[in-house]
Order: sequence, then C-alpha cells, then structure tokens
Amino acid sequence: MRKLAAEMGQDQTKQQIEKGLRLYQSNQTDRALHVWTKVLEKTSDPGGKFRVLGCLITAHSEMGKYKDMLKYALEQIDTAREMEDPDYLTEGYLNLARSNEKLCDFQKTVSYCKTCLNMQGTTVSLQLNGQVCLSMGNAFLGLSVFQKALESYEKALRYAHNNDDKMLECRVCCSLGNIYVHLKDYEKALFFPCKAAELVNDYGKGWSLKYRAMSQYHMSVAYRKLERLPDAMECCEESMKIALQHGDRPLQALCLLNFADIHRCRRDVDKAFPRYESALGIMTDIGNRLGQVYIYLGVGKCWLLQKDYDKALDSLQRAQELADAIGNKLCTLKVHCISEGIYRSRGQQDELREQVVKYLQCVEELELYCGMCGESIGDRDQKLQALPCSTSSTSSVWRPTAQKAVPNVSSHP
Repeated sequence: MRKLAAEMGQDQTKQQIEKGLRLYQSNQTDRALHVWTKVLEKTSDPGGKFRVLGCLITAHSEMGKYKDMLKYALEQIDTAREMEDPDYLTEGYLNLARSNEKLCDFQKTVSYCKTCLNMQGTTVSLQLNGQVCLSMGNAFLGLSVFQKALESYEKALRYAHNNDDKMLECRVCCSLGNIYVHLKDYEKALFFPCKAAELVNDYGKGWSLKYRAMSQYHMSVAYRKLERLPDAMECCEESMKIALQHGDRPLQALCLLNFADIHRCRRDVDKAFPRYESALGIMTDIGNRLGQVYIYLGVGKCWLLQKDYDKALDSLQRAQELADAIGNKLCTLKVHCISEGIYRSRGQQDELREQVVKYLQCVEELELYCGMCGESIGDRDQKLQALPCSTSSTSSVWRPTAQKAVPNVSSHP
C-alpha cells in the first residue's frame, strides 16, 4: 500500500509540474509559479522536487530574479545530495553555475563548471557538457579572459554538433558574436548571430521565441558597431517586442542599453540618457553588475559629447568600481583609455601619466596583442584568426589577419 501511495503521489506531482509548464508556455507565469510552489511545498518525492526546482530556476532566470534563482539552485543541490545521484548532482551544479553567472560572480561560475566537468561518467554528462562549456565561456568572457572563453565556446560548439543540439548551437553562436564585439572583429560579430538567426528560422518552429529575440539583439549590437544604425534599430525593436511579450526583463534591459547606445552614436544624447536610466533601473534590480558597467561607460561618453568632463569622470569612476568588483579587466581598460583622453585635453599631466600607466598594465594583463608580431588587438575593427598554438597559456591566441577564420558551425565550410 505504501508503494502504491508513493507511486500515486509521484504521478500527481508529475501532472502538476506538467500543468505548470503548460501555463508557463502560454505566458501565464504567475499561475505557473503558484502551481510549482504548491508542488514544492507538498511533494515528498525527491525526483519530483528536483524537477520542480528546475522549473522554478528557469522561470526566475528568465524573469531576472537571479537571487531567487540562486536560492532554488542551492536547494536543488541539497536534494541531489540526498538522492546520492550523480546525474542530478551534475545538473544541480550546472544550475548553480548559471545562477552565479547571471549575478556576475564569474569566478564561482568557473569553479562550479569545473566541478560539473570533473563528474564524468554520468549518463547526463554528455547532454550537459555543452551547456557547461557555454556557461564557462560566458564567465571567462566576463573576466576578460578571451583565450579561455573562445576555447570554451568551441568545445560547446563541438558538443552541440555531436549531439545535434541546434538550440545549444544557437546560444553558442550568440556568445561567439559577443566575444568578437569585444575584440572588435565586427564582421565575425555579425556573422555568428546571423547564423543563430538562420538556425531559428530552419529549426526553431517549436522553440521559445527567446531564441529569436536573443539572435536579433546580438545582430543589433553588431550592426551598431558597423555603424549600420537603421539595421541596428530594426533588430533591437524586434528583440524588445518579444522581450516585452514574454516579460523577459534581462533582455529588456539589454535592449534599452542598446537603444541608448544607438542614440549616442547618432549624437542624440537627449534620447540616450532616459534609455540609459531605464536600463540602469532594471540592471540594478536584477543584479546584472556587468550591464551596469556598460551603462556608466555609455553615460560617460554622452557627457563627453556635451563637454561636461566632471560628470563624465564621475560616470567612469562608477564604471571602474563595478568592473573591478567583478574582475572585468576590459571595462577597466576602457575607463583608463577614456579618462586618459579627458586629462590630456585638460592638460592635467600627473593624472594623464597615471591613466597611461594603468592602461598599459591592463593591455599587458589582457594579452591584447599578437603572439607573433606584437601588434595590438581590440583597439580598432579588424579581422582576427586564432593561432594553432591557442591552447598554450604562454602565448596570445590571436593574430590580425586579412583572412576570415571562424570556428566551425554547421552548414559553414
């Protein structure tokens, strides 16, 4: 009788979880969360508890409630430990890594990802390793460790190809676009999200619209960098439309930031400022500290356009404090570069020398130079090629090149 009751309880838990999923997929998020929370309170089935925690983690991630996401991830880890199941434990650590990635605790993300990858031999590891490598790549990018970020993305891409996982390939392509934005190879920065958009069109009829929104956003950023501002605005509007429909606050914040950057590129600071302010409100609320850094950098550049150097320096100082806190050396470098220009125009030689020294230290730490010829990287739009020795920790992986060289993606030679 006890066994029968347990099985009936498991069936009921499963039914309620499925009910919540149907509600969530039809954009009835509050009702879905209510159903899942009730299941969490009542179920005594560890497997059901683990699964409903996974649903809550995903939902809170997409709503931008990252602290709640982290809370549920920790609870999921405890449940997996009680079950003494390595499959569940691997998945739990991946969710813990993702939670810390969203909160910009990138060192913790790398650590939890390594824990996942060290738990080889589990039946789910082959399915999850690609997602683990993607999260690790995002964390390394957040820390401005470009060599390791690219290596992680390429590993994730190989897992996506081996498992024929088009959704993962789509996400990796967006992240590859992002890394090339930072390295200022804008041709590749556009190529990869365009490839992601192709995957959505070819395979994504049953996918969440977030994949289309994600690819459109990254295309918009690349178009802005290429100064194709009408195309940038069109893609960003499409992404924002989907983000609003689905209550995706993290993507709304990114779109608002990109809108502001587009207006700044048009030198329309009156339109840029309120969008930066709106983006900052969401970024602060959800805990995206890296997003806040980019906002303060953009605001500082707007004040520069208006020749208000004191306000520009104030925004840059805020950007640097946040960048230092999360360990993003590239943003710190940008602060020193812009500050150097301000102090040079003011003739403040002592402050200028200090910024030049700090800037050069950042360049050295970031290894933003070719390992063969010593040419600088990331200071202008240029095509980059990964060297065959890119796995070496003692040399730079990058080489400026006239040839287009990209990681292998499906249907691309």
